[in-house]
Amino acid sequence: MKKYLLYLLVFIRRVSAMLTNTIKKSNLTFWLFVGPILAVFTLVILIPLFFGIYYSFTDWNGIRSHTNWIGFANYITAFKDPSFRNSFLFTAKFTMVSVIVINSIGFGLALLVTTGMKGNNLLRTIFFMPNLIGGLILGFIWQFIFTQVFADIGNILNQKWLLGWLSDGTTGFFGLVILMSWQMSGYLMVIYVAALQNIPPELMEAAEIDGASAWQRIKNITFPLVAPAFTVSLFLTLSNSFKLYDQNLSLTAGGPANSTQMLAMNIYNTAFKFNQMGIAQAKAVVFLIIVGGVTLTQVYFSKKNEVEA
Repeated sequence: MKKYLLYLLVFIRRVSAMLTNTIKKSNLTFWLFVGPILAVFTLVILIPLFFGIYYSFTDWNGIRSHTNWIGFANYITAFKDPSFRNSFLFTAKFTMVSVIVINSIGFGLALLVTTGMKGNNLLRTIFFMPNLIGGLILGFIWQFIFTQVFADIGNILNQKWLLGWLSDGTTGFFGLVILMSWQMSGYLMVIYVAALQNIPPELMEAAEIDGASAWQRIKNITFPLVAPAFTVSLFLTLSNSFKLYDQNLSLTAGGPANSTQMLAMNIYNTAFKFNQMGIAQAKAVVFLIIVGGVTLTQVYFSKKNEVEA
C-alpha cells in the first residue's frame, strides 16, 4: 500500500512540475509578444496622457521648466473662450453630417459591388483608393478643385455660387464634408462588403420567393444582420470626424475668420501658436471626454440593436 501511495505522490509531483513548466513557458511567450507593445503603449499613450492631465492644472507655457499649480483656472478659461465654443459647435455639426453621408455612401457602394455584376473587383479598388492618400495631400488636391476647377466651371456656366468656394464658411463646411466622404467611404465599403457577404443567401432567396421587394429585403433582412458593421463604421466615422485635423489644415486652415476651424486645430493653435500649453491641455482633456462619451454611448446603443444570423 505504501508502495502505491509513493508512486501516486511521484506521479502527482511530476504532473504538477509539467503544468508549472507549461504555465511558465506560456507566460514567457505571452510577455514576449505583449511586452514590447505594452511598453510602447505606455510610453506613447499612457505617460503623455497623465502628464497632459497634470499640465492642464498648471500655468505651463511649453517653454519654462517651472510651473505653478492653478487648479481649474485653465478649464474656466477654455469654456469662456468663444473660439473654442464655436469650434466645438462646428465640429459637432460637421460630425453629424459626415457620419450620415459617409455611412450612406459606404453602404450604397457595398450594395453596388456585391450585386454580382462584372468589374466588381475593379470598382472595389477604385472606391478604396482615396483612403490610401494622406490627409494633407487630399486637402491640397481638393483645394485645387474647389478654387480652380469650380471657378472655371462657374465662369463657363455663369454660376456665381461656384466661385470662391472656400472663402465662405458655409461652402467651406460642405467642402470638408465632401473631402471626408470621398476619403472614408471606400474604407467603410470594405467593412460593409464583409458583413453583406456573411448574410446567408437562403434568407434572401426565401424572402424573394415570399414576394418581398428589394427594399423590403434590405430593410427587414440586410439592415438587422449588418448591424455589427454599422456599429464599427459609426464608431470610426464619429471618432475620425471629431479628431479631423490634417484635412482641415490643408483645405481651409480654419478660414475664413476661423469659421471652419475644428476642435483639433483650435487646440493645436492654442498650444503652439499662442504658447498657452496649460489651456490647450485643458481643452484637450475636455475634447477627450467629449469624444470618449459620444463614441461609447454610440457603441452601447448600437450593440443593443444587433442581431445574429
